[in-house]
Amino acid sequence: MKESTTEIFRSAPVPKAVISNIIPSIISMMMVLVYNLADTFFIGQTKDPYMVAAVSIATPAFLIFMAVGLLFGIGGTSLISRMLGEGREDMAKKVSSFCFWTGGTIGVVSMIFIWIFSTPLCILIGASDDTLEYSRDYLNIVAAGIPFLIISNCFSNVIRAEGRAKTAMTGMIIGNLINIIFDPIMIIGLHWNVKGAAAATVLGNVFSAVFYLAHLLSKKTMLSISPKDYRIRSGVALGVLAIGIPASLNSIMMSVSNIIINNFMGNYGDMAVAGLGVAMKVNMIVVMLLIGLGSGIQPLLGYCYGAGNKDRYFAVLKFSLLLAFGLSAVMTVICYCEAGPLVKAFLEEPDAFEYGMTFSRIYILSGPIIGILFVLMNAIQSLGAALPSLILSICRQGIVFIPILVIFSKVFDSAKMLAYAQPVTDYVAVCTALTIFIITSRKYFARLQGKNSDS
Repeated sequence: MKESTTEIFRSAPVPKAVISNIIPSIISMMMVLVYNLADTFFIGQTKDPYMVAAVSIATPAFLIFMAVGLLFGIGGTSLISRMLGEGREDMAKKVSSFCFWTGGTIGVVSMIFIWIFSTPLCILIGASDDTLEYSRDYLNIVAAGIPFLIISNCFSNVIRAEGRAKTAMTGMIIGNLINIIFDPIMIIGLHWNVKGAAAATVLGNVFSAVFYLAHLLSKKTMLSISPKDYRIRSGVALGVLAIGIPASLNSIMMSVSNIIINNFMGNYGDMAVAGLGVAMKVNMIVVMLLIGLGSGIQPLLGYCYGAGNKDRYFAVLKFSLLLAFGLSAVMTVICYCEAGPLVKAFLEEPDAFEYGMTFSRIYILSGPIIGILFVLMNAIQSLGAALPSLILSICRQGIVFIPILVIFSKVFDSAKMLAYAQPVTDYVAVCTALTIFIITSRKYFARLQGKNSDS
């Protein structure tokens, strides 16, 4: 089983190894994007910008719980790929079982938490009197799918660690297609509006999670979700959390920063919030594609590092960086030139459209370099470098973005200038990531060489 699923990690030509891993990952991320856009598009067909604003406001809270899935998904993928590179399949089973049961339990607790505190939570994340009811309705329904959401996000990553990128992709596609199919039925056909968008999201997560469970219970996998394989000790929990927490913090900080900018933007009215929400969706076209590229190569890099193959590791990294830059440049040009039609698909109210158009073209300014950032972030995670991953995760959307946002809000009394905080932050983050990676890779490969010499 190992021979058939990890051979491409070990010996395939670098371009083939990279492409075969990133294509399923990119397709998965683009499907996530399509389903995100579908929610906003069909809500936009209600012609009620307050509903669009409400979904934009509620989404960051939802993304925080997606980050829990990423915690176990990215942390589990990093550890499992290194364990398989070292030939430790039994350890890989323990890690996957830990990710399943711990993640699922947190999902149930999170679901109950949202149901109890949905109103104060919506107010906290920026809902106004006009959007509070819509935001609360959306969040309460979406909460029912959080356990499935966490499992789906976790194993869409973890399954790639055993070389089954296509299986991981299929689960994502199934869930997102279910969401897209039921969006128009529930939002427009049944007139459920934001409740329909939330219900479709829940159904998508349930179908995706069930698909992954079927795979994990089959004989096709070297992973396990059996309770008898569940371990917290033996380096399992620590190994997952050491990389998973920094990775999820990046997603959490992104959600927190979105909440903060929504609050700042709320000073300019609900139409500015609606415009910003749509601009973020347009920007996601580039971002999700490049997240897919970065996450797609992480198991490959982790396997190379675990196997002690430095030359192959850096060959994969170099090819991936060049590919990321090329894709970034092309997608940036497309999204900048087509910003008008893209925004128009979601917003027709003149003020909201003007905000959306302006913000979209500002956000996309960091497009040419954002792919480099995601490749370097995943390269650092593939080494199992906990502290560097943590620093980089809180850097982009935390210790860099939030101060820049606050400064811009004080210096410029302009919604447009607030939007510039994100591209400025991205350029700073890329420089930081490059510096951290150079230092970290030298340290970890020197440590690995010393370990191999001792043995």
